[in-house]
Amino acid sequence: MVFPPIPVTLPRVAIVGRPNVGKSSLFNRLVGRRISIVEPTAGVTRDRVAASVEHADRRFELVDTGGLGLVDEVLLKEHVEAQIQMALDTADVVVFVVDGKEGRVPGDDLVARRLRGLGKPILLVANKVESFTDEMVATEWVRLGFGEPLPVSAKEGFGISDLQDRMVAALPPAAASEREPEGDVLRFAVVGKRNSGKSTLINQLAGEQRVIVSELPGTTRDAVDVLFDFDGRKLLAIDTAGVRKKKSLEHAIELFAHARSNDSIRRAHVVLHLFDVREPISQVDKAIAAYCVEHHKPVVLVGNKIDLAPELDLQKWDAYLKQQLPGLDHAPVSFVSAKDGLNVPDTLELLFELRAQTRTEMSTGKLNRVLTEARDRQLPSGRGHFPKMFYGTQIGTEPLSVMVFVNEPKLFRGQYERYLAQVLREQFACPEVPIRFVFRRREKVVLGDRG
Repeated sequence: MVFPPIPVTLPRVAIVGRPNVGKSSLFNRLVGRRISIVEPTAGVTRDRVAASVEHADRRFELVDTGGLGLVDEVLLKEHVEAQIQMALDTADVVVFVVDGKEGRVPGDDLVARRLRGLGKPILLVANKVESFTDEMVATEWVRLGFGEPLPVSAKEGFGISDLQDRMVAALPPAAASEREPEGDVLRFAVVGKRNSGKSTLINQLAGEQRVIVSELPGTTRDAVDVLFDFDGRKLLAIDTAGVRKKKSLEHAIELFAHARSNDSIRRAHVVLHLFDVREPISQVDKAIAAYCVEHHKPVVLVGNKIDLAPELDLQKWDAYLKQQLPGLDHAPVSFVSAKDGLNVPDTLELLFELRAQTRTEMSTGKLNRVLTEARDRQLPSGRGHFPKMFYGTQIGTEPLSVMVFVNEPKLFRGQYERYLAQVLREQFACPEVPIRFVFRRREKVVLGDRG
């Protein structure tokens, strides 16, 4: 089966340079939020990390890359170099970053030699220029052959506006697709433990080798955003680092990656939780599921790599998932082969269905009739108090949120809260999404005649 994603094409600006010149810091400054991991260790960025940027009525994709010339400690040098080369091949403008404080070193000459034959606009940027002395020294970079460098400080924000102006000036004329508004983009996070196939799925959606895929676990560290069009609708896929047990995190870089995965879940409208169907459900999987439940995120549970497990009993695996992840017993289950694109389009349709469910409007009249019936059928344990549920009102969508006025909020949390959620899901045709309850104390009786 051929999967038909259409990447949303914007002009691209690629940031390149040797390791540790501040490329990721500059990327984050230009984007306006922390996306790339910044850590004073060579080789932190491995994939191409991209984000859409707007400046001076132009919209373009800014791409961060790994350090050129890096020898990676886990033998990913070939993969990292391939990602950098793809960034250079597809870029309309290249920002060549050097360390204005440290000065010119052989690694800068190596990058310069690689860029000279590109035939594309090259903007030389001297980063870490934070004093007049640093700015004076920056002139030594003219000998690289790319003109006088623009002095900037990603840390302090110095020179950033000038750099943005120069990037926009170097872009090709705007295409019609660039002028189209992004509209209502559905953001979904792709999460799961290491080697569950997240990066393979992202590459399938992007229609190109956007993320490094390797048998080595833990290859992806940053969250990688990929914008694409599916059947006339825009989606933003957020790839994340494979999660490990916290006690197994080896250093600060992996801690940042772990935090970035959590941030990706919070940013997403819907979460795709990937599992390798050949592996048992792990404590890491349970922790991810619990985080999604805690933040009231709709989730699609995705059994991946079915092409490698032809004897798999799908019904049994579905039941096994629900047993192991009871907090997501309402979540739909999909089985795919990310590598071949098998069942991926149907899984994407599920994302839109779940988001539509999270936008359900509950009329106050019907909501209170349903709550009254639910209360009449079952009341929570009193624990020495007589529980009283008065009335409810919807207070939000995405996630669906309902405020219920009761006499003692603590009596209604936990098991009874789950009971009410199931009742509302059935009655309001939103069976596969979470419902967030806020129980508020009140003394006035409104619902029915029973206290």
